[in-house]
Amino acid sequence: MPEAEMKNLAGLVGRAIAKRRVACELTQEQVAEHLKIGVEAVSRIERGVVLPTVIRLGEFAQIFQCGVADLVTETSSRPTDQARHIERLLSGLGHEDRAMILEIVERLATRLG
Repeated sequence: MPEAEMKNLAGLVGRAIAKRRVACELTQEQVAEHLKIGVEAVSRIERGVVLPTVIRLGEFAQIFQCGVADLVTETSSRPTDQARHIERLLSGLGHEDRAMILEIVERLATRLG
């Protein structure tokens, strides 16, 4: 994989990890403690300076109580992965809120398509 693509992937994965951490109301210090690494290491991963290994992704997923695939598919540009991500986002909403979001997405898709 070209270096530019690796940097982009690291950034996307890092942002997904940071987003999950914040959603779980955890600090970088708490995550670092769980992983038995330094806070700077967590920061470097979240900023996309370092791409975590598959094993490390598994550890993050365990901390955030999600699947490794959840951390990776959030970063995917494939429509099916994006659809699964949207499905997860919608699953926590009520019927009216989901309908409103669906209407917004339909309008955007029509306008942009």
